[in-house]
Amino acid sequence: MRETFYSVGKIYYTFFGVIGVPVNLTAIAILSRGKCGLSTCTTHYLVAMATADLFVIISEVILYRLNYYYFRGSFLDITPVCSVIYVLTRSAADCSVWFTVNFSFDRFVVICCQNLKIKHRSKKTAILVLSTTGVVLCLKNIPFYFTVDHGWIIDNVPWDCVIKPSYFTEPGWVGFDWFDRILTPMLPFALILLLNALTVRYILVASRIRKRLRDQSKTETQSDTEMESRRKSVILLFTISGSFILLWLTHVTEFLYYVITRKDPGDYNSCEFVFRKVGYMLRISSCCTNTLIYGVTQSKFREQFKRAMKYPVVSIIKCISKSIH
Repeated sequence: MRETFYSVGKIYYTFFGVIGVPVNLTAIAILSRGKCGLSTCTTHYLVAMATADLFVIISEVILYRLNYYYFRGSFLDITPVCSVIYVLTRSAADCSVWFTVNFSFDRFVVICCQNLKIKHRSKKTAILVLSTTGVVLCLKNIPFYFTVDHGWIIDNVPWDCVIKPSYFTEPGWVGFDWFDRILTPMLPFALILLLNALTVRYILVASRIRKRLRDQSKTETQSDTEMESRRKSVILLFTISGSFILLWLTHVTEFLYYVITRKDPGDYNSCEFVFRKVGYMLRISSCCTNTLIYGVTQSKFREQFKRAMKYPVVSIIKCISKSIH
């Protein structure tokens, strides 16, 4: 079973390593141009999410997973190097998750908190929130550098990264481990569910009030610009946060199972092992889905994407035409 899953994982991570970088770079390039019909504030959050996803692909998939499958024994396996990669992997994953929380809160404010909307919705606020979140999460993950030790020493060079046994026994490290696991993904998972629930509740109440007012005024149903804008915001919010929840659900469920049973993952049977690995794989796939979501829900993003795909072809044709003439 584990040997089969090794082969499956190799194909899976290779696929996402190949498509993950261009997909997220494309999203960053298109969104950064600001021609997708989104506000500057929203654009900053989406660009930050795509950037964090890109770093997850680079650090966890390319530098860690693909190195394990294809380049064992490379300089990436030297203990100080793989320790840094470990920190980068944890930091990128945390940023990817918490930038999604930042975006969900931004959408919640836009839709449900009209009084706070004007103060919150600014370029400076978005940059401050995102930069503060990123810096705090990177600093929080620095201790992970000191949780690993070498597996062996060859010619006085330490190789491989192995979690120190003291990480699982010393009270300080045990407390840090709990803090890390609660911070990501338990707290973000709960916050996104809560924000979405509050948003749905507000929309339902607001829709009933608007319908009652229209009925009382006895006017024909007309296009409501505000409701249309809110509908687009809700679609973008629910598709992104819904995708995040579904793709992280297996990982969160496995974590709860680990907490309840207190069973060492190293002692998992075949079914438990596969469930845990599937959770990691689905979590990685969440770093490539947002670009697809933008394309499905945002017509202007699709238009910009088509232009980006046509640009190289058009440029080549123009160059050929000039050379002929």
